[in-house]
Amino acid sequence: MTQPIDTLNRQFALPGALRFVNGSGDLPVAEIQTPLTSARVALQGAHLLAWQPTGAQPVIWLSQAAIFAPGQPVRGGVPVCWPWFGARDGLPMHGFARTRLWQVRAASTDAAGQLVLRLGLQDDADTRALWNHAFDVELVLTLGATLSMSLVSRNTGDQTFTLTDALHTYFYVADIERTTVQGLDDCDYLDKVHNFARARQSGAVEFTGETDRIYVDTTADCVIEDRAAQRAIQVSKSGSSSTVVWNPWRDKVFADMAAGEYQQMLCVETCNAGPDQITLAPGQSHALSAHISL
Repeated sequence: MTQPIDTLNRQFALPGALRFVNGSGDLPVAEIQTPLTSARVALQGAHLLAWQPTGAQPVIWLSQAAIFAPGQPVRGGVPVCWPWFGARDGLPMHGFARTRLWQVRAASTDAAGQLVLRLGLQDDADTRALWNHAFDVELVLTLGATLSMSLVSRNTGDQTFTLTDALHTYFYVADIERTTVQGLDDCDYLDKVHNFARARQSGAVEFTGETDRIYVDTTADCVIEDRAAQRAIQVSKSGSSSTVVWNPWRDKVFADMAAGEYQQMLCVETCNAGPDQITLAPGQSHALSAHISL
């Protein structure tokens, strides 16, 4: 059920911190402005579009050519991939959660002055036509000088199901060729560029061409060393045993990504992907969480 903008503002707006507006493509967006941070969240997909701590450069990358339309995924930000990650024959890429309209469940500021936003999605006839299970999935965003995201999956039905998921975070970097990712040394990965061949990381991840890898059996924190911007972005996680690192490089062409934009973006994704799968019996839940700091 759609929540009209005036209803959202009446129920959940926080003066001087949170308001809801009709964004691009007439999609509802939560706009957040506090002494600690500015951020924007599209209710379609529970999609974080921007997060910028006060006094810092933007941390989250969004394509200049991103398409905002009902039922269309957005290039950039933090897409929620759920209840599957990647491609499935005849089904939407990365699941259906990123193109569904989520409900606002709660909004508040905590004792530290952070904005806490809870968004939820439940099964209906449309989702069951794609994935025939009863579920409740909730994204809790805690936005301040740091960013925390927790994706909680609940099995509300009477049958066990298995899912994969991701917080598919696009980071802004000043120059991909002067960027590295620390924390994955000696980890095995599945290399999508080479037909998912298994390989092992040696040292920091560097970027000299298309990179699309699922690092497996890793719960480690990652640090994005953005040398051109003279900053480091730390990505901590829980409820995840895999990490995806992706940059499409110059030869990949996307209708919703401008030429040359690959130079300023990098995906380091907190996920359960590839062989890392989550099985939930009736009544069980699982939380996939990421914490991002400068």
